[in-house]
Amino acid sequence: MQFGFGAPVSGPLSGPRDLARIASEGEAIGYDYCTISDHVAIPRELEAKYPYSDTGEFPGRAGGDRHEQLTAVTFVAAKTSKLRLVTSVTVVPHRPPVLTAKILSTIDVLSEGRLTWGIGVGWCKEEFEAVGAEPFAERGAVTDETILACRELWTNDNPSYNGKYAKFSNIFFQPRPVQKRVPIWVGGESGPAMRRTAKLGDAWYPIGTNPKNRLDTLARLQAGFDRLRKMARDAGRDPKEVGLSYRFSQFGSAIPERADNGERRLGSGDNAAIAGDLRALRDLGVIAVDFSFAGDTADATLANMRRFREDVLAKV
Repeated sequence: MQFGFGAPVSGPLSGPRDLARIASEGEAIGYDYCTISDHVAIPRELEAKYPYSDTGEFPGRAGGDRHEQLTAVTFVAAKTSKLRLVTSVTVVPHRPPVLTAKILSTIDVLSEGRLTWGIGVGWCKEEFEAVGAEPFAERGAVTDETILACRELWTNDNPSYNGKYAKFSNIFFQPRPVQKRVPIWVGGESGPAMRRTAKLGDAWYPIGTNPKNRLDTLARLQAGFDRLRKMARDAGRDPKEVGLSYRFSQFGSAIPERADNGERRLGSGDNAAIAGDLRALRDLGVIAVDFSFAGDTADATLANMRRFREDVLAKV
């Protein structure tokens, strides 16, 4: 099992020195990967609720600095040497398919094969409109076509694709990624997200706190993973080809110890309890887990990361 941390690409610690320091020292502490989030423009007024909080309040509503995701990934790649780079997640329909494939291929080449493409369809209609994306209602179809177009561009000497949102042929597309298969982790907890994972993904990448699809207990996550394996079989794939990764947006004393069904909530409690949860996740087959670390300064954030590495992750 690998362990990751969130790189601060928004807020007061997103300046170049703090971002570079947290990424490089996180690598030195022993974390396997960092995650980089994606928002291009935050609407001042939102119709939809944020999917990952009970209140629906989006934590980024206050504005402030926020970097473009793929540019930030390239910056972090240049400041590290071993750390894996996970987009968490790319809102796929925000960028044209061929351009997306080219940027990601460039990142993989320049990082010497360290990219994992975490993907999602997006939830914020107003942001789609602001960036000039395809219609919000078509975001699932756009995402599926973009994945297929990227795979075509990344693997074939003479790539071609004829879809609704991507059309190309008779082109050169080099350099292709260093990795023979850039891993795609599919975010989202809904049925469509799980079907996308089963058909096209290399791993499912849920967050446990979605009130509509809670995966915040071991039993709930186990049931979801069992359902995903069946979907993979139905899609004609070997379920072993589809892994499971998991993201904690909060953990420890920041969350209640019981879920709304009375079961133990994953990641809650003291260090020993969290280490026990991680061992259980590993036994379930989870390949990677990442965390969001708080801190008002880079020093404080790194101290929390170091302490968690020594007191929890070393015990797993």
